[in-house]
Amino acid sequence: MFSKETYIQRRALLKKALGSGVLLFLGNDEYGLNYADNTFRYRQDSTFLYYFGLSFSGLSAIIDIDEDKEVVFGDELTIDHIVWMGTQPTIKEKSELIGVEKTMPSDSIKEYLLKAQRKGQTIHYLPPYRAEHKLKLLEWLNVPVAQQQASVDFIRAVVNQRNYKSAEEILEIEKACNITADMHITATKILRPGMKEYEVVAALEAVATAAGGDLSFATIATVNGQTLHNHYHGNTVKSGDLFLIDAGAETSMGYAGDMSSTIPADRKFTTRQKEVYDIQVASHLAAVSALRPGVSFKDVYELSARVICDGLKDLGIMKGDSSEAVQAGAHAMFFPCGLGHMMGMDVHDMENLGEVWVGYNGQPKSTQFGRKSLRLARPLEQGFVLTIEPGVYFIPELIDLWKAENKFAEFINYEKLETYKDFGGIRNEEDYLITETGARRLGKKIPLTTDEVEELR
Repeated sequence: MFSKETYIQRRALLKKALGSGVLLFLGNDEYGLNYADNTFRYRQDSTFLYYFGLSFSGLSAIIDIDEDKEVVFGDELTIDHIVWMGTQPTIKEKSELIGVEKTMPSDSIKEYLLKAQRKGQTIHYLPPYRAEHKLKLLEWLNVPVAQQQASVDFIRAVVNQRNYKSAEEILEIEKACNITADMHITATKILRPGMKEYEVVAALEAVATAAGGDLSFATIATVNGQTLHNHYHGNTVKSGDLFLIDAGAETSMGYAGDMSSTIPADRKFTTRQKEVYDIQVASHLAAVSALRPGVSFKDVYELSARVICDGLKDLGIMKGDSSEAVQAGAHAMFFPCGLGHMMGMDVHDMENLGEVWVGYNGQPKSTQFGRKSLRLARPLEQGFVLTIEPGVYFIPELIDLWKAENKFAEFINYEKLETYKDFGGIRNEEDYLITETGARRLGKKIPLTTDEVEELR
């Protein structure tokens, strides 16, 4: 938890941005895994955590701008709770740590909101992403689930605060990035043919636990790197495989790291693996070198895509003008995802609030295949924290589909591409802070070039 003054200041800035109304914050409850008392790992709602700092279930809060009130709602532990959980500070004691003096029982929030509505106050709430949130809005505000419309003004005010990371947030993110780097370095050292994917997962996830943190998202660790979000871990690693890892740590305060590595199962890359891997690294480094305030991230994405096209032309897989290929969308055969995303208290920061606000500042997203998956496209600003993760993927199903349609035949050499259908995929990812003059990598360096990877192998 940060200092009391941090949370007081954050709420003051939010009140100034909204100007009037009641801001409703829906904290997260416990969720049963397979029955009520056997719960998933608890994670507080990030916006609640950002403004109120309390990582406890069963809480909600309001900021009543018109009445100049801040209230945390929650119920004190009964003796039955204490028997199982031990003694904890009271709701009031917890709230005083973040500068909130007034607390009320959970069930009193409905009456508070009803009174506010009778007075003609606007109730602002953020997009509900859990069933419990939708049910609470139905009960407290009498708004049917299908009619629940989040406040755009509230969304934009939150995004305009959380997008710019403070010095103390950057320290916390860097802590997560250092743990994340250690996870990837551990995996790079231990991977060997004959291992199960889940053995590698166990080793790298243990690093996060041993550092007092947790995972910022479900680990991707697979010999099938062409599947972008592959969470199956049951394959045996064979000689000649490429092993793709996308994994990150989360600190106890909820800040995330997010990195990717692609490792040869053997101690060295094959010639064919190295040729494609070097293309990905060239794309990655070109993107990193372009990062600075004022540069549109969409332009950085297009630069990285052109570098991939140029490299694949050298291998005879693509042809024609690379700029024209990227504008047409032909690059998405190999690069069907975005270049990166904002990162902070969420690994995809504020994704529940909508990419159109976080990554596009309200501008519409492209509908083009590949480009529509770009989560960030706005001009970069000092204080943004984001990932850089171009990829080169050979997806058999996509190859078959586009070949059958003769799609982008002026840019893609399908005869040559057919010989790469068994290749898999490559992604490397680092985390960057946009500074006054450029960008700074966050966390320890993980192996990136083929020489760096093979040295650690």
